[in-house]
Amino acid sequence: MLATLWATDDALTPAEIQGEIGGDLAYNTVHTILKRLYDKGLVRRDVDGRRGAYRPTKDAAEMTADAMHEALDRGPDPIAALRHFVTGLSPQEEAALRSLLDGDEQ
Repeated sequence: MLATLWATDDALTPAEIQGEIGGDLAYNTVHTILKRLYDKGLVRRDVDGRRGAYRPTKDAAEMTADAMHEALDRGPDPIAALRHFVTGLSPQEEAALRSLLDGDEQ
C-alpha cells in the first residue's frame, strides 16, 4: 500500500488505492490497512476537498533509514552491526557511502 502512495505525489482514496493494487483485496481491507498505517503515523489523511484521501508521511528512503536506525538501536553493539553491514555492500553502494561520508552530494 505504501508503495502505491509513494508512486504518486497525489493523495489517494482507498478506492483509488484498491484500483492501483488490483488483485482481490476488498475495499474494507484496504480501508482497514490504511487506518492501521494512519494510527502508526505512516500515512496522513488529506481532508482538503477530498474525503479520506491518504498520502505517506515519509518517502521510502526515509522509512528505510528509520528502520536501519531502529535496528542499530536494538542491538548491543551497533558498531559491529555497521561493520557487518558495510562488508556486504556492493561496490556501487560502497562508493556511494564513501561519497556521502566525504560530504559529496549525490
